[in-house]
This record gives sequence, C-alpha cells and structure tokens, in this order.
Amino acid sequence: MAQTFTDLGRIEAIQQLFEGTGYAPFGEPLWFEANPQDCVTTASALLLEGIDFDLVYFPLRHLGRKSVLRAVGELYAVMAGPETLSVQLGISAKLDFPQVQELWWGIAATAQEHGFRHLCLDLQPSRNGLTIALSATGRHNAAVSVSRPKAQSKDLICVSGALGAAFLGLQVLERERVRFDQGARDHKELEQYKMLVGAYLRPEIDAQTARQLIQSGVTPSHGYFVTRGLADALLRLTRDSGLGAKVYADKIPFEGGSFALGKELNLDPVSAAMNGGEDYKLLYTVPIAQYERFRTDFQTFDIIGHLAQPDAGTVLVSPDGLEHRVSAQGWTPAE
Repeated sequence: MAQTFTDLGRIEAIQQLFEGTGYAPFGEPLWFEANPQDCVTTASALLLEGIDFDLVYFPLRHLGRKSVLRAVGELYAVMAGPETLSVQLGISAKLDFPQVQELWWGIAATAQEHGFRHLCLDLQPSRNGLTIALSATGRHNAAVSVSRPKAQSKDLICVSGALGAAFLGLQVLERERVRFDQGARDHKELEQYKMLVGAYLRPEIDAQTARQLIQSGVTPSHGYFVTRGLADALLRLTRDSGLGAKVYADKIPFEGGSFALGKELNLDPVSAAMNGGEDYKLLYTVPIAQYERFRTDFQTFDIIGHLAQPDAGTVLVSPDGLEHRVSAQGWTPAE
C-alpha cells in the first residue's frame, strides 16, 4: 500500500523527498551573497491542474521538469544565471506520496541541471487538485545591464526554436484522451506526432544560452520567454521598446509534422505559433551590427523579423506581402 501524507506528516515527507537530490531540506530562508557589481532578478510561476496541465496524460516527472523551466526561462530571457528556487505544492487527496515523489524528482533534477544552488519546498493541502507555485532568483553582472543597447529599428527578432509545436502536441493528447474514453487502446498518433507531443510534455531550454551570449559579446536589446504565444511576446516587445515590429510568417520555424497535423485538425500552424502558447522558447532582439557574430555563434536560433518605426505597429507579414495586425488574449483587440 502506498504511503500517505497522513502516515508521514509534512516534515518527514519533505525530508524523504530531498533524499538523494543533492539539496538539503529546510534551508529557508533562501539567500545568496551578491557582489556589488551583480544585479538580482526574480521570476515566479503558478501552474494549476485543469488549467495548465491534465494529470490524465501528463507524466508527473515531466510536469516537475516543465514547472522549473517555466521559472528559469524568465531568468534566461534577461541573461541571469539561476541561484535559488522555492517551490510550494498544493496537494489534493487523490495524490499519494510516491506520486508526489515522482513530481519532486523531476523538479529537483531540473534544478540541478540548470545550476540552482539552493532549493526549498513547502507542502500544503489542496481541495481543487494539484497546484505548483515557484519563485526563482537569479543574478547577472550589472555591466551587462549597463551595456545593453537601446532598441532600434532594424534590430533582429530571433527565437530559439520551433513555435506552435506545443499547442499542436496538446491537441494530439486531447484527441487521444477522447479516443481512450471511447474504448480505443492503440496510440498510433502519439508515435506519429511524438515530436509535437514531446514539445508540450517535455520542452527543452539550453542552460548555456545566456552565458554564451555574454561570452560572445552579443548583447540583446530585449529578451522574452515565449509561453503565451509569439503574439503576446511581440506585443510586450513593442510596448517596452516603443517601436514597431514586423515578423514574417515564412520565417517562423515549425516542427516537422506541424502542417500535416494542422490540416487534419483544421488548424493553421501559423495561428498556433502566434497564439497557441506553451512553446517555452527564448526571444531576443539583436542589434543588426551584431548579425554576423550572432549568426555564427547561435545557429539554433531563427531570425523571424525585425523592429521597425513606431508607426509600423506590430504586424505579421504573410508570404504575399500583406501585413496583418497582431493581437493576443489579454491585450486590447487590434483595430
């Protein structure tokens, strides 16, 4: 019979969860020494069962990994190195201790992978399913902030990988869940579209990107973590920079199988990239004068557009040259 939290108690449960992780439990309050030349930044994330994930098809270890990436990606967007990570889990009665342990292994392993020096955990009961709240701190050299160039028209808009894949992968999982409920037991589509499904369940972020940018001397004028679709990131960019932005539909990178699946589901992969969300990609604007160095040192990035004069607005340029105003949920609708 699986252990329960009633059997263990909160303190013993936390103690056991930390065993073998390389981190010490009960290290609160988390702190680290920052040099005078360092800048400290924070990032937080909140993931809710039924809104951000479904435990019917989301492996708990993958969920733990993705949760950490949700916070660490925000640090990398501003070129900060991870330092501390605080996690709070709201646990419903349907989860026993081994299941929470599986989730925690994913969290702790990913924290180690991305170099968090300190990790702490608190557990709380929840009536409404699993809740995962994270708060991360990171730091970067103040000289990086000082040397950050002011955004200018023609700065290149670059992204770290395929967009729209995670949203399309989620549609595969939702369709397979319906088929399973109807009695189907084969999962051929999961294999056929495994790259898309993997983009949703187990995204990847290169832990060396921010460090490589600093070492290469390439300093982006702006950086964003793309989690709510490309459109949201572009609108934040134009708001913060005071400039316009043009992105070209035929320059957006897509995962293999995106267009085949989009045709099946009657979904436009470009729309999935713009508004689908869950991509976990980094977006930087790079001065055009640094193009050659960036192109040589960061070949995994794709250049999808550029900043423009403010009166250009935020637009998606279709292959036929037509410009479409960008809009996103949570923003005032485009006129």
